Amino acid sequence: MKHWIAGAVGVVGLMMTGMITAGTAEAQELIVEKKIFELPSYTTQGGRTLKNVKVGWESYGTLNADKSNAILICHFFSANSHAAGKYAAADAAPGYWDAIVGPGKAIDTNKYFVLSSDTLVNLNTGDPKTTTTGPASLDPDTAKPYALDFPIVTIGDFVNVQKALVESLGIRKLALVAGPSMGALQTYEWAASYPEMVAKAMPVIGAAEADAQLIAWLDVWAAPILVDQNWNKGDYYGKTPPNAGLAKALAVVTLQANHGDWTNGTFGRRPAKEGDAPGKALANKFQVQSILDTAGEARAKVSDANHFLYLVKANQLYAAGGISLADAASKIKAPVLLISQPKDLVFTADAIERTAETLRKGGVNVTQAFIQGTRGHLDGVISMKQAEGAIRAFLEK
Repeated sequence: MKHWIAGAVGVVGLMMTGMITAGTAEAQELIVEKKIFELPSYTTQGGRTLKNVKVGWESYGTLNADKSNAILICHFFSANSHAAGKYAAADAAPGYWDAIVGPGKAIDTNKYFVLSSDTLVNLNTGDPKTTTTGPASLDPDTAKPYALDFPIVTIGDFVNVQKALVESLGIRKLALVAGPSMGALQTYEWAASYPEMVAKAMPVIGAAEADAQLIAWLDVWAAPILVDQNWNKGDYYGKTPPNAGLAKALAVVTLQANHGDWTNGTFGRRPAKEGDAPGKALANKFQVQSILDTAGEARAKVSDANHFLYLVKANQLYAAGGISLADAASKIKAPVLLISQPKDLVFTADAIERTAETLRKGGVNVTQAFIQGTRGHLDGVISMKQAEGAIRAFLEK
């Protein structure tokens, strides 16, 4: 039970140099180190300059002499840069895409240098393996948390900070940019905004534009925080944080990131506590309610509500290249492997098809692959082994 709680809440809609232990390719395990990338200043797409911007990052494999074997992995809404491997052999679980990133795997770290970074306004402010600049950070000019004085940031800002990291390593072109969900949005953004730097793109469980339905759903995600009196219009640092609202927001994300096949098959109509039938008292819950609430409460303790709201805004504002899907389709030069789950409730099948069709009309070479399972959106994180053959073939073209 604990395993799926961590995985479910860890997705959106659901941290360096890699060292390899001895053994066969299949048996090798990546042990990774978290590093910190710093920019003395960064000017957002909205025109605001931030000082002392920091994001955490990690890498797997070795950068070759001409620096042509680099792959960038972009993370999903509630994740950080921990895409593969472990920080220590005793860690309970590896990074979220460990099934496809590593020695001998679809994205083979014996061949490629794979890197991943935390985003601006990363959700996981209470995780010591996460480094990010956002509303909870201290403003160097005031020595106080920014709170809602932090500027609105976009998916394009996330990508621009990544670009600075990539260029600091001397990398001029990426062999592949890939990522699930919000990571897919960053992938499209890279391909549209910096086409000369992206050889191939692999967006997973993500469309290239936030449509009205997604914008509205993201508003539903944010709503529990906004009605928590402890949110106090974002001014809660040093006071009681709005963790009740944040916990419920995370429960909503978890539910939409899954599918009815999973909730019905796992929980049915069982009560949360035997003998406490939901019909006997308003406070009596079904098991599915209790589990989602428990998972949300646990995750809220290491997350930040304002960061959640800024992530919601960045996703709502998203259109590849900053203008529109149609405009992006005319700019993307890289071939695209678009991987999706037909039962996805976050980026629905029709949104994925609209992206694929528009990209093709714009002249983009699009290959599609599909993942099956009972977890909906979350299958793009936990069931990626199914796409191994498609990924290998795409990289070998």
